[in-house]
Amino acid sequence: MNSFNNPISKTTFSLTTPLYYVNGLPHIGSAYTTMIADVIARWQRLSGCEVLFVTGTDEHGQKIQRTAEESGVEPQIHCDRIAASFSDLWDKLNIKYDRFSRTTAKNHQAIVKEFFERVWKQNDIYLDQQQGWYCVACEEFKEKRELLEDGCCPIHTNLKAEWRDEQNYFFRLSRYQKSLEEFYESNPDFIQPETRRNEVLNFVKQGLQDFSISRVNVSWGFPIPNDPDHTIYVWFDAPLGYITALLDENEEPTLDNALKKWYPFDLHLIGKDILRFHAVYWPAMLLSANLPLPKQVFGHGFLTKDGHKMGKSLGNTLDPFILLDKYGSDAVRYYFLKEIEFGKDGDFNETRFVNILNADLANDLGNLLNRSLGMLNKYCGGVLPPILGRNISDDNDVKQFGEAIKYRFPEGYKTYKFNLVCEDALILVRSCNKFIDESAPWSLYKKGEQKEVEKILYTVLESVRFSAFILAPIIPNISNKIYHQLGYNFDFNQTDLGVKTYIDKGHFEWGILPLNPNLPKPYPVFAKLELPITVDS
Repeated sequence: MNSFNNPISKTTFSLTTPLYYVNGLPHIGSAYTTMIADVIARWQRLSGCEVLFVTGTDEHGQKIQRTAEESGVEPQIHCDRIAASFSDLWDKLNIKYDRFSRTTAKNHQAIVKEFFERVWKQNDIYLDQQQGWYCVACEEFKEKRELLEDGCCPIHTNLKAEWRDEQNYFFRLSRYQKSLEEFYESNPDFIQPETRRNEVLNFVKQGLQDFSISRVNVSWGFPIPNDPDHTIYVWFDAPLGYITALLDENEEPTLDNALKKWYPFDLHLIGKDILRFHAVYWPAMLLSANLPLPKQVFGHGFLTKDGHKMGKSLGNTLDPFILLDKYGSDAVRYYFLKEIEFGKDGDFNETRFVNILNADLANDLGNLLNRSLGMLNKYCGGVLPPILGRNISDDNDVKQFGEAIKYRFPEGYKTYKFNLVCEDALILVRSCNKFIDESAPWSLYKKGEQKEVEKILYTVLESVRFSAFILAPIIPNISNKIYHQLGYNFDFNQTDLGVKTYIDKGHFEWGILPLNPNLPKPYPVFAKLELPITVDS
């Protein structure tokens, strides 16, 4: 069976973003991760898969407690405000998530307690003395060699680590050294991309050390079930929010109920800065609780702005709310999916952003549609007779490329090569512009070669349709506009389209366009953007 007819073999697919820490408003890094997750979820739905897409917020820990105190509000009020800002940003980004998990939700504590008790019964938790340097922002103990010369964390360079000497409960991570190594070896795709996998393997080979899973003098969190003087460490509590999210509304919060359908997750999508927790600590915790491990953890790269690391102290942060208000969700999604090879670090430059969007979406894709529909009205009265792809010559270069990428783009989505998916769609569009110029339908029309004109316009309009379909998980609003102008009545923002709407109607194929005789009046699908105003220094 061809890959475009059966893009995936599973009937369900579950994925998560991180549960974002609510010490501050969402930033472009968390927006990037969630955009990627949304595109993956949309692709899986488009392929006919039943999808559960989980995102949410991590809301416990000393950092949250201190931030709330500094703001003069209760921790829960602080968490509610920040969680709402994440939800607002996802709406602006056109993110179609299924569950928004919050670690302050009422049902979450029951899941944490049951999981803790499973691990406790394995004798994998014990009380001991903890000494070391602690980064409150990371909520993590750091080795001395990891800190900068001034004693600051290398991630939070304006915050000095604090010395701690206290009793904590520990998780026996060291017990799972061999089990994890065997799992990594037998599941080579578990950690992706390859560079992240190598980082984890090197870390584990150095020898795993037990890690603290409780804190004292921290009230904002769940108490240890058998010792309320200790609060469960945020990194032991937070990953269980993925499991809590699997509960149906009003369902009794038990592990059995949570795990019955969607677990294990097919994909945990994270930034590389939290790779160790998701690829080492979390799998060991799951092994201790006798639960299956996720299918894959993917740690993507960091974002920079104008070639420099972003930070408040540097004054060069990129506010995703401002960016979206100025340019819209499709523009932002397209740039970050096309211009950054997923898994690697990437850069945002506003001038480049505008130039890319104008060239690809306004000039190439948008103008091709307008140009072609204009010729359809002028030369064909807005109507094409029934023409299918099989009636276009196999020697046609545009058809040949369309036939080639129908096999390629599903694999691009499945392997997260979104930049290549975008490139294929744009190459198809650009080949159409070249095809029009070389075939000159205006000259053929003057010569009375009406059938040839119709075949040219069909070839081009079908390629625009196919490009819009290919790009629909990335730029769903623009794809909607294109499809509507070609006589379709779909909404790529629906989450229940699936097999019947798409695969059965052949939309994964090149050459299926049935032109509606009552097409709407053409209109631009993407308005050209103005270059940002720069101020000379």
